[in-house]
Amino acid sequence: MKTRRHIIVLAAVAAFGPLLTARLAPAIAAAALPFSNAAFEAAQQSGRPILIVVSAPWCPICRTQKPILAKLADEPRFKDLQIFDIDFDSQKSLLKRLDVRTQSTLIAYKGAKEVGRSVGETQPEWIEGLVEKTL
Repeated sequence: MKTRRHIIVLAAVAAFGPLLTARLAPAIAAAALPFSNAAFEAAQQSGRPILIVVSAPWCPICRTQKPILAKLADEPRFKDLQIFDIDFDSQKSLLKRLDVRTQSTLIAYKGAKEVGRSVGETQPEWIEGLVEKTL
């Protein structure tokens, strides 16, 4: 009896697991890139608007920010916005270099100049205001 239940549960997880995972962890817009020094410096030199997103997969605030950022990145006025992801758990040297102390940190740049920073913000209009500073 237990074996039959296990098989049914495993089949359900196999069938619906990908749907649940996609639903629980929405991604940032396609324009987002993992942070690299070369890409970041190139974006700064070109004068592009830049947003650095420091997040962790276990962070509920980060999960709340991601769909807001994805929606903003899809707006025509932010078409040139370059979003860089930094993983809070594995990229500690970058965190130190950028003076980041916690996950859910957003750092806005207008070219090479930092124009704003936010920690733990989940209000869409406030995040939008930060991103607008990059234009």
